[in-house]
Amino acid sequence: MLIADSRASLLDAGERLIAERGVEVPLREIAAAAGHRNNSAVHYYFDSRHGLIEAIVDRRMNRLEERRLHLLARHEDDGTAHEITTLVTMLAAPILELITRDEVTHFGRFLEVVRAHPVIADPRRLAGTDRAAVRIIATRLAAALPQLTPRRRRQRLETMTTVMFALIADYERTLEAGLRTPTPHDTAEIADMIVAMLTVPARS
Repeated sequence: MLIADSRASLLDAGERLIAERGVEVPLREIAAAAGHRNNSAVHYYFDSRHGLIEAIVDRRMNRLEERRLHLLARHEDDGTAHEITTLVTMLAAPILELITRDEVTHFGRFLEVVRAHPVIADPRRLAGTDRAAVRIIATRLAAALPQLTPRRRRQRLETMTTVMFALIADYERTLEAGLRTPTPHDTAEIADMIVAMLTVPARS
């Protein structure tokens, strides 16, 4: 097996088993599921469990970043790049496109499981120097909620990630179970639920 193929098989197996069984799934089982006889394959290629999770996120996020940059440019041209529904859609749509392309992935459920992991939970890591689109969208979302106090705005934006990952994970589960098929309206439905959560009037 080529090194690139070995690494990719571990990323696929890691994404699936972590999504199905949690972050603490034994690394030797990930190696076995990837077709490796060496129980230490994850350590060999990624150094640690943290390194594997980081690599799974990076593999997907690089593709998502490219798509979000394209969407930002398109919406700058049509004048909607600062609208809250557009901003939320630019966060969710690329993930939904990814998990429904070719065959259903486990990435949505993986994100839900690892949402508290530093790779996802630390905004400096998720919106780092190579995540310009996420950084721009997050800044504009904050500016699109002037009616909220800074504390409530921060709380809702933090909660938004949890809600978005949960909605996408549930959507992915129903696709895999054959309970639904993707439609053009799915992204709008999920984006509308997130926008409703962000914009519901605060109680005094």
